[in-house]
Amino acid sequence: MLEIAENDILQSLERDNPWWAVRGGATPTAFAHTRAYFAQFRELALNWDIRRTLILMGPRRVGKTFMLQQLVEHALKDGFPPGSILFASIDTPLYSAMPPEKLIALFEKQTGHQPSDRRIIIFDEIQYLKDWEVHLKVLTDKFPQTRFIASGSAAAALRLKSQESGAGRFTDFFLPPLTFAEFLNFMGLEDELIRSNHQGQKRRFTTTDIAALNRAFIDYLNFGGYPEAVLNAQIRQNVQRYLGRDIVDKVLLRDLPSLYGIQDIQELNRLFTTIAYHSGQEISLEGLASSSGVAKNTISRYLEYLEAAFLIVRVRRVDDSGRTFQRMRQFKAYLTNPSMRAALFAPLTEDHEAMGNMAETAIFSQWFHSDALSNIHYARWKSGRQDREIDLVRVDPATLRPAWAYEIKWSDRFVDHPGELKGLIEFANKNPRHLVSVGASTRSKTAETMVDGVMIRHFPCALHCYQIGRNVIEGRPA
Repeated sequence: MLEIAENDILQSLERDNPWWAVRGGATPTAFAHTRAYFAQFRELALNWDIRRTLILMGPRRVGKTFMLQQLVEHALKDGFPPGSILFASIDTPLYSAMPPEKLIALFEKQTGHQPSDRRIIIFDEIQYLKDWEVHLKVLTDKFPQTRFIASGSAAAALRLKSQESGAGRFTDFFLPPLTFAEFLNFMGLEDELIRSNHQGQKRRFTTTDIAALNRAFIDYLNFGGYPEAVLNAQIRQNVQRYLGRDIVDKVLLRDLPSLYGIQDIQELNRLFTTIAYHSGQEISLEGLASSSGVAKNTISRYLEYLEAAFLIVRVRRVDDSGRTFQRMRQFKAYLTNPSMRAALFAPLTEDHEAMGNMAETAIFSQWFHSDALSNIHYARWKSGRQDREIDLVRVDPATLRPAWAYEIKWSDRFVDHPGELKGLIEFANKNPRHLVSVGASTRSKTAETMVDGVMIRHFPCALHCYQIGRNVIEGRPA
């Protein structure tokens, strides 16, 4: 079998690791913006007291490689030897068929460092390495002074293998799309539009200009989940061309087929397009199978693949007492990043018919890095002959009872007509001892109303989206 010349690989490694030539300990790259999750990531990545490999997971284009490069920059600024850091992207053709042990040997040869010394080795897009978890497990044990860090875009698949093969050796870290709080910060609008105050353990926020905040919220829905789009005006002007193609071509047409051996790529593409267009609506395997003509088992696998790529997340249904169903016959499927809809179809305006569902998608996406995500559901039940539904219900994992219930609306109507929130009122009256908060979002108004003994908080949707993202990032109750 023909082999790639070692000299070509070494030259590629030199290009990918420019700090090897900068013996002063500084990288020539400068970063103007930092993800809010970077401090948590850096603390885990550079903690030498725990001998574990760190697995950075998340969808494409949310800044994983960017954050890894920032980690290198910070390590160098802290005095870490430049020749003791290796960065290798496994989807590079020169590296893709090469075992990581050989890359490390070439790294040692090129820099002359001692493997017994502390060093940082980063493998970007690790999912392209066959049996990556086995390789990393062996390397973690073999080199106790090496901090191995790997990243990948197939989050669920990576997590499964990490848990199966890396128990006690791997730590997972999820990087979600930009939160609305991060978006405002990147755009230089946070200090201008947001004010905060503390109420006990919680931190509450107000806005100085709800109209301006809503305009920023629309921008967030259209392109704000992607750091690249936020920082590049040309991409913002044509998200369908730059980001839509990246989602469809690279994830659906390349990543997933190569990882799972999918034969009918167009079936998968149609399923994702349907879910993206109807993000936040209840669906069922039976319904999808009937409308598409594809077998339920195949659709079930496709849904798992889309979740593995961190493109969608499925949310379980609960009944009017907050109990989950044993079988997930119906569920909601959300885009993990509301901006994907605009990237695939067209940008939203504030009066677009899809604004309600996409506002709900945006609210839900703020929870993706929170441990509370697994306890958040939607409620749907029969009330006489009518269906009742609530968009978001958090079930307390200790009591298995609903702790709070919110309806996500993009309208001020329900402040003046709160009695129309029939599902919310009925749910609250059925769970009076457990619910600590009942609310409904608005487009711009803040108020409290009382209906049938139920106190309903009304709050602007955009402000609520900001508050959840900021509190989750900072580890406070959202």
